Amino acid sequence: MPGSTKTMGVLTVGGLVVVTAYTVALGSNGWLWFGWVVLGLITLGMVASRSA
Repeated sequence: MPGSTKTMGVLTVGGLVVVTAYTVALGSNGWLWFGWVVLGLITLGMVASRSA
């Protein structure tokens, strides 16, 4: 896994932790979850393009 893809993976997992903690502490925020899903899709796209 190249450096940029690995960095995106770490950011995606870290983002999930942050969004989950925010949801537990302050309640759900749809925009945060939407942003995380977009980040996850970008990461998946990077992984798919590297393996193709």
